[in-house]
Amino acid sequence: MAIFPSAYSVDTVDTLLARLDKLEPQTKALWGKMNAPQMLAHVCVSYDMAYGIINDKPGFPINLIMRWIIKPMVVGPKPYPKNGKTAPVFKIVDERDFMLEKDRLIHNIKQVLKDGEQAFEGRPSPSFGPLTASEWSILFYKHLDHHFKQFGI
Repeated sequence: MAIFPSAYSVDTVDTLLARLDKLEPQTKALWGKMNAPQMLAHVCVSYDMAYGIINDKPGFPINLIMRWIIKPMVVGPKPYPKNGKTAPVFKIVDERDFMLEKDRLIHNIKQVLKDGEQAFEGRPSPSFGPLTASEWSILFYKHLDHHFKQFGI
Protein backbone atom coordinates (compact mmCIF):
# COMPACT_ATOMS: atom_id res chain seq x y z
CA MET A 1 0.00 0.00 0.00
CA ALA A 2 1.32 3.42 -0.95
CA ILE A 3 1.93 5.86 1.82
CA PHE A 4 1.15 9.46 0.97
CA PRO A 5 2.56 12.53 2.69
CA SER A 6 0.14 14.06 5.19
CA ALA A 7 -1.85 17.13 4.20
CA TYR A 8 -1.64 18.06 7.91
CA SER A 9 2.18 18.26 7.91
CA VAL A 10 4.15 21.50 7.60
CA ASP A 11 6.79 19.67 5.55
CA THR A 12 4.18 18.41 3.07
CA VAL A 13 2.59 21.82 2.77
CA ASP A 14 5.98 23.46 2.22
CA THR A 15 6.78 20.91 -0.51
CA LEU A 16 3.41 21.37 -2.23
CA LEU A 17 3.71 25.17 -2.13
CA ALA A 18 7.24 24.99 -3.56
CA ARG A 19 5.95 22.83 -6.42
CA LEU A 20 3.02 25.19 -6.97
CA ASP A 21 5.41 28.14 -7.10
CA LYS A 22 6.93 26.60 -10.27
CA LEU A 23 3.61 26.76 -12.11
CA GLU A 24 3.18 29.65 -14.54
CA PRO A 25 -0.02 30.76 -16.31
CA GLN A 26 1.34 29.47 -19.63
CA THR A 27 2.66 26.12 -18.30
CA LYS A 28 1.36 23.44 -20.66
CA ALA A 29 -0.16 20.18 -19.48
CA LEU A 30 1.63 16.96 -20.37
CA TRP A 31 -1.79 15.37 -20.88
CA GLY A 32 -5.45 16.35 -20.66
CA LYS A 33 -7.45 19.37 -21.79
CA MET A 34 -7.14 21.86 -18.92
CA ASN A 35 -4.84 24.85 -18.93
CA ALA A 36 -2.99 25.89 -15.75
CA PRO A 37 -5.66 28.26 -14.35
CA GLN A 38 -8.39 25.67 -15.01
CA MET A 39 -6.34 23.00 -13.23
CA LEU A 40 -5.99 25.24 -10.18
CA ALA A 41 -9.76 25.81 -10.12
CA HIS A 42 -10.32 22.07 -10.61
CA VAL A 43 -8.20 21.02 -7.61
CA CYS A 44 -9.95 23.63 -5.45
CA VAL A 45 -13.25 21.79 -5.93
CA SER A 46 -12.12 19.10 -3.46
CA TYR A 47 -11.55 21.76 -0.82
CA ASP A 48 -14.84 23.47 -1.63
CA MET A 49 -16.59 20.14 -1.10
CA ALA A 50 -14.72 19.45 2.14
CA TYR A 51 -15.68 22.86 3.53
CA GLY A 52 -19.31 22.69 2.39
CA ILE A 53 -19.01 25.45 -0.23
CA ILE A 54 -20.04 22.91 -2.86
CA ASN A 55 -22.54 20.32 -1.74
CA ASP A 56 -23.08 18.31 -4.91
CA LYS A 57 -24.56 15.08 -3.54
CA PRO A 58 -25.14 12.38 -6.12
CA GLY A 59 -28.52 10.72 -6.16
CA PHE A 60 -29.21 7.04 -5.78
CA PRO A 61 -27.84 4.79 -7.49
CA ILE A 62 -24.86 7.03 -8.38
CA ASN A 63 -24.29 7.46 -4.64
CA LEU A 64 -23.73 3.70 -4.25
CA ILE A 65 -21.28 3.66 -7.16
CA MET A 66 -19.41 6.63 -5.68
CA ARG A 67 -19.14 5.09 -2.22
CA TRP A 68 -18.37 1.49 -3.20
CA ILE A 69 -16.40 1.79 -6.45
CA ILE A 70 -15.02 5.32 -6.86
CA LYS A 71 -14.11 6.05 -3.22
CA PRO A 72 -11.56 3.18 -2.99
CA MET A 73 -9.87 4.51 -6.14
CA VAL A 74 -9.81 8.09 -4.84
CA VAL A 75 -8.44 7.33 -1.36
CA GLY A 76 -6.65 4.09 -2.19
CA PRO A 77 -2.96 3.49 -2.84
CA LYS A 78 -2.95 3.48 -6.65
CA PRO A 79 -2.17 6.70 -8.53
CA TYR A 80 -4.93 8.27 -10.59
CA PRO A 81 -4.77 7.34 -14.27
CA LYS A 82 -3.94 9.97 -16.85
CA ASN A 83 -7.01 11.28 -18.68
CA GLY A 84 -9.38 9.61 -16.20
CA LYS A 85 -13.04 10.53 -16.06
CA THR A 86 -14.08 13.23 -13.61
CA ALA A 87 -17.39 14.15 -12.05
CA PRO A 88 -19.26 17.02 -13.71
CA VAL A 89 -18.75 19.30 -10.68
CA PHE A 90 -14.98 19.05 -11.22
CA LYS A 91 -15.08 20.00 -14.92
CA ILE A 92 -13.72 23.49 -15.42
CA VAL A 93 -14.19 24.61 -19.01
CA ASP A 94 -14.40 28.39 -18.70
CA GLU A 95 -11.34 30.60 -18.53
CA ARG A 96 -10.03 31.39 -15.04
CA ASP A 97 -7.73 33.99 -13.54
CA PHE A 98 -4.41 32.31 -12.76
CA MET A 99 -3.45 34.41 -9.72
CA LEU A 100 -6.93 34.27 -8.21
CA GLU A 101 -7.02 30.47 -8.51
CA LYS A 102 -3.44 30.09 -7.29
CA ASP A 103 -4.16 32.25 -4.24
CA ARG A 104 -7.34 30.25 -3.57
CA LEU A 105 -5.39 26.98 -3.70
CA ILE A 106 -2.67 28.31 -1.40
CA HIS A 107 -5.36 29.40 1.06
CA ASN A 108 -7.02 25.97 0.89
CA ILE A 109 -3.77 24.05 1.44
CA LYS A 110 -2.86 26.25 4.41
CA GLN A 111 -6.40 26.06 5.84
CA VAL A 112 -6.27 22.26 5.96
CA LEU A 113 -2.93 22.49 7.77
CA LYS A 114 -4.30 25.10 10.20
CA ASP A 115 -7.49 23.13 10.92
CA GLY A 116 -5.52 19.94 11.39
CA GLU A 117 -6.31 16.28 11.40
CA GLN A 118 -8.94 16.47 14.15
CA ALA A 119 -11.12 18.77 12.04
CA PHE A 120 -11.37 16.17 9.29
CA GLU A 121 -11.96 12.99 11.29
CA GLY A 122 -15.42 11.78 10.25
CA ARG A 123 -16.10 14.89 8.14
CA PRO A 124 -18.64 13.96 5.47
CA SER A 125 -17.88 14.18 1.78
CA PRO A 126 -20.90 14.89 -0.44
CA SER A 127 -19.71 12.12 -2.76
CA PHE A 128 -18.37 9.50 -0.36
CA GLY A 129 -20.04 10.04 3.00
CA PRO A 130 -17.95 10.32 6.17
CA LEU A 131 -14.20 10.04 5.63
CA THR A 132 -11.42 9.54 8.12
CA ALA A 133 -8.81 12.27 8.53
CA SER A 134 -6.37 9.95 6.77
CA GLU A 135 -8.73 9.50 3.80
CA TRP A 136 -9.17 13.29 3.49
CA SER A 137 -5.41 13.72 3.59
CA ILE A 138 -4.91 11.12 0.86
CA LEU A 139 -7.67 12.69 -1.24
CA PHE A 140 -6.14 16.18 -0.99
CA TYR A 141 -2.53 15.10 -1.51
CA LYS A 142 -3.13 12.51 -4.21
CA HIS A 143 -5.31 14.88 -6.26
CA LEU A 144 -2.78 17.72 -6.05
CA ASP A 145 0.15 15.44 -6.81
CA HIS A 146 -1.64 13.98 -9.84
CA HIS A 147 -2.34 17.40 -11.35
CA PHE A 148 1.04 18.85 -10.40
CA LYS A 149 2.59 15.94 -12.32
CA GLN A 150 0.21 16.67 -15.18
CA PHE A 151 1.83 20.11 -15.41
CA GLY A 152 5.37 18.89 -14.80
CA ILE A 153 5.72 20.45 -11.37
